[in-house]
Amino acid sequence: MIAELNRLVALVEDHLTDDLDLASVASPLGTTEYHLRRMFSSLAGMSLSEYVRRRRMTVAAAEVLGGDDLLGIAVRYGYGSTEAFGRAFRSVHGVSPGDIRRRGGPLRTQPQIRFRLTVEGITTVDARITDRPDFRLVGHVARVPLIHEGINPHIQAHIASLPIEEHARLKDLSSTEPAGLLQVSADVDSDYTEGSELTYLHGVAVTDATPVPDDLDTIEVPAGTWAVFRTGGDYPAALQSVWAATATEWFPSNPWRLRPGPSIVTVLDRSDDFSAATCELWLPVERA
Repeated sequence: MIAELNRLVALVEDHLTDDLDLASVASPLGTTEYHLRRMFSSLAGMSLSEYVRRRRMTVAAAEVLGGDDLLGIAVRYGYGSTEAFGRAFRSVHGVSPGDIRRRGGPLRTQPQIRFRLTVEGITTVDARITDRPDFRLVGHVARVPLIHEGINPHIQAHIASLPIEEHARLKDLSSTEPAGLLQVSADVDSDYTEGSELTYLHGVAVTDATPVPDDLDTIEVPAGTWAVFRTGGDYPAALQSVWAATATEWFPSNPWRLRPGPSIVTVLDRSDDFSAATCELWLPVERA
């Protein structure tokens, strides 16, 4: 995976002034656009689209300082007007192209990324692979922003809005793995961008034969393979740590890649105040 990501970075450099067709790039690298985007964002700490924008504006700054026509520069980097180019330029450098020409700076440089695999073994990742037939996720859905660290207050508010007896009703409906009450994230931005919206479902997994009340939302999940990661400790810090370790340690070391589908967390055990918990993280995967 590290070699594929470095090849992607090299291709980005070759296509700074035109659109890179990531789907056509992923296939020769032996992976998928979905997995490539998710691994890039997890390891680089920024989405691929954000990295491309920063690199374009870094290189474009030299042309701005060189006195080239601003509209020509804007068009060369994929912007239809100097206004749109100016907004992108300001978002990276904090000043407009005109300010740069008058004062010569300040300029913020995005260096070209290089991925390296460091063998440290900091995090032990306990995982199992399981094949599951198709099933349904049923419960209560909300659209919430993606937050990488700490408790997501939007998810908290969604769960808190449900009557206490509703949790028991949902749990009684559970009829297949993953068992128990589930935290489901679906329709996640492929770049895994902080603040982007996702579909969150608080509910359970059921078989096709399970009758589902009309007042519940449903997510259909096709048959496929899942990697299941178990973690225990401070909640949600331990869970988020293992989530990160799947990208930095597990996927680069194993012949599996992410495939589109919901990610699922099931809480197996928890303290009374939910400050600690034992959880399983279910991720949809396929052989690389």
